[in-house]
Amino acid sequence: MIERSFSGAPPQTKAPAGTIDTQMHVYMPGFPSAPGFIPLPENAPGPDAYRQVMAWLGIERVVITQGNAHGLDNANVLACIAAMGACARGVGVVTRETPPAEMRRLADAGIVGARIMDLAGGAVGLDRLAEVDRHVRDYGWCLAVQFDGSTILSHEDLLAGLSSRWILDHHGKFFAGIRPDDPEIDCVKRLLDTGRCYYKLAGCYESSRSGGPGYEDIAAVTRVIAAHAPERIIWGTNWPHNGARRTADYPDDARLFDTVMSWLPSDAARHLCLVDNPAALYFGA
Repeated sequence: MIERSFSGAPPQTKAPAGTIDTQMHVYMPGFPSAPGFIPLPENAPGPDAYRQVMAWLGIERVVITQGNAHGLDNANVLACIAAMGACARGVGVVTRETPPAEMRRLADAGIVGARIMDLAGGAVGLDRLAEVDRHVRDYGWCLAVQFDGSTILSHEDLLAGLSSRWILDHHGKFFAGIRPDDPEIDCVKRLLDTGRCYYKLAGCYESSRSGGPGYEDIAAVTRVIAAHAPERIIWGTNWPHNGARRTADYPDDARLFDTVMSWLPSDAARHLCLVDNPAALYFGA
């Protein structure tokens, strides 16, 4: 059984007051995985474990993302928001068939975004992105969009045409590998320049080809993107690191935080990433 660490030596990088974790999952008892979707993570941790991580890293607010295990059922993420209280918001899963009454119920409960997951296990893919964009825009929600960024050039028109604010998730997940001068990064810059696109630093280990502890390939790209549009960079822990299958592969959250924060050019850029940008995107402030 995998053993997760929820505390330890503090990060060398001090999180500023108001730091927001914009990407994590948490699981409540009594919410099994949905039929046809992936199983729950082994020994799935709940809110009490995450509160330890918040204290460890200096996190004050959090955005809870609907996990793939629950498919189209938002009950778990709603229960998690309720358990975490006023410091939490959520990203759920909806389609154009989600009725207005349900959309209002989700919004009233703290859902502020819709998840698009065009990878194995996802409930709603890029083929439904445009219709979900239209469905959520009257609620002021954002869109968390995750796919293999190696194909981003073929999706640029779709992404540029979104009317909602949206997040290119998980460092873009360029599974084929990426360099700062590749045309895909020029595309990311163009999308950021629309003013509606944000770039999320989370789960660098999921797409890095060079690997840890430095993740030099992701670092090189992140430095370029963060310098280009510091006002649209956000960060998340990706806790509880569901892809880790062995205790030896489970990251030290404090060391990972230090590594990722070192890719940003200044304390001012880190404050934008950790506080100002996510506060405007998820908390309306």
